[in-house]
Amino acid sequence: MTDSSAGQKVVAGRTVVVHLVADEGMPSVLAEWLTESLPSALAARVHGGVRWQVCSATTVLRINEDGDIPIVEIAEAHRDGRRRELVVLLTDLPRRAGTHPVASDFSTSGDAALVSVPALGAIRLRHRARSLVAHLVAHLLENDPRPDPETRRHSAQERMTGKLGDLLAPTVHISSKHEGVDMHLGLVGVRGRLRLLAGMVRDNRPWRLVPNLASATAAAAGTAAYGLITSSFWHMADFLSPPRLALISLAAVAAMTAWLVAYNHLWDRPSDVGEREKAVLYNLSTLLTVLIGVAIMYALLFGVTLLAAATLIDSAYFGRELRHPVSIVDYVRLVWLTSSVGIVAGALGSSLESEDSVRRATYSAREAERRARAREREERRESSPR
Repeated sequence: MTDSSAGQKVVAGRTVVVHLVADEGMPSVLAEWLTESLPSALAARVHGGVRWQVCSATTVLRINEDGDIPIVEIAEAHRDGRRRELVVLLTDLPRRAGTHPVASDFSTSGDAALVSVPALGAIRLRHRARSLVAHLVAHLLENDPRPDPETRRHSAQERMTGKLGDLLAPTVHISSKHEGVDMHLGLVGVRGRLRLLAGMVRDNRPWRLVPNLASATAAAAGTAAYGLITSSFWHMADFLSPPRLALISLAAVAAMTAWLVAYNHLWDRPSDVGEREKAVLYNLSTLLTVLIGVAIMYALLFGVTLLAAATLIDSAYFGRELRHPVSIVDYVRLVWLTSSVGIVAGALGSSLESEDSVRRATYSAREAERRARAREREERRESSPR
């Protein structure tokens, strides 16, 4: 069978080419993996003798003035025009439709779809991405004016069983107000919002905070080292109870988190009421990203300091100073206290970092771009005559 017009979908028995166009980072990693695993998933889901060819490309998916990704325009730019092709874009830009987090958009007229990777959550990304992309491709093919009966039957079964609910969260189709986009696939309820929040935090990669905050790390390590060789710290750690030490460590991590967020203006405060609702999720992701990053710094500092304490402090001398026999518990209590004090010093040391460097360490490239555009819109709104 042959294609009769430019707007017609691929029918059974022909080769379907699926282009995966991804942002750099995790979307690109997923796209490369999908080039190998997606054909078999599509063959199992969409019947009728369709042959699948999947290829991937990495680029920067541009954002228009409204903060949206022009799906159809980008899709057209990545087709070679010689065959019927479907294009699926993968981005790490969080998406929302009203109050609903959006996992994907699709355009049946444009043979194109978009997947928002943060909506996939923080775990099982490959499995969820493969299932969602296969769902989108099957949905685009479902609108073929001459579909194979087996393909149509399988698509109907997919709608009834709701397979995506187990992989993403409860989902709902939301009508789109954007030109060229038919529908959004939204995540429903608290589970959907938590899934998006977890994906946003993972996309920010909080473990990057430690190597990117050199001044804070140096201040924390230096203060902890000073505490190891100061007898007043030894006696204080010996006197404090484990619950008190735990409280001190929690307060230290919270203090550094609050300092990094406040000092570097990481908290969004949009003046527009609609933007404030969206800012809640973005601010939560920022807070969790920084909190996890600081917790990782604390854990690393604790481990290194414990090793240094075991190497530098002789147990006999340590016991003579404390006036009782010592064990590993006494070393842990000392390191517990010095690490907590070191983290507080690290917060002050982070003041030597530029605000831009802290933002680069905290946000993904897409989130940094979104916040920059939001600041520009806010500045234009404030400067415009009332």
